[in-house]
Amino acid sequence: MRVVIQKVKSASVEVNDQLIGEINKGLVVLVGYESLDSIEDISWLVHKIVNMRIFDDSNGKLNLSVSDLNGEILLVSQFTLHASVKKGNRPSYIKAANSKKANQMYELTISEFEKVLKRKISTGKFGANMEVSLVNNGPVTITIDTKNKE
Repeated sequence: MRVVIQKVKSASVEVNDQLIGEINKGLVVLVGYESLDSIEDISWLVHKIVNMRIFDDSNGKLNLSVSDLNGEILLVSQFTLHASVKKGNRPSYIKAANSKKANQMYELTISEFEKVLKRKISTGKFGANMEVSLVNNGPVTITIDTKNKE
């Protein structure tokens, strides 16, 4: 799995001009799945994200997690995170999981976030053409690849 995490003041996602997800202070998590991803990858990643200390404490130090702040999560599937641009000018998505597997993994990721946080999260719509808007705070943007654990 590959993710791009952005600390935000606010964010939203629309499909066909309809608002389907919206958060205030929290994290936008763009996630892409590959064919070798597993439930263990999901569990490791979700726990890493909810405990990552990237929010300011009262001294302005990055010491608080989204969990500590009761912040919100907006999870959006994005298969293009597995784009390979090694050859030519047209990205290849050969490593990206097929739609059926990726959708199953996406649903499992939503469930794991909600189980760990003990509340609902906001989401995009799998497979849809989405418009994501956000106000990046910091800016803080972090990428994680579960295959490299970095």
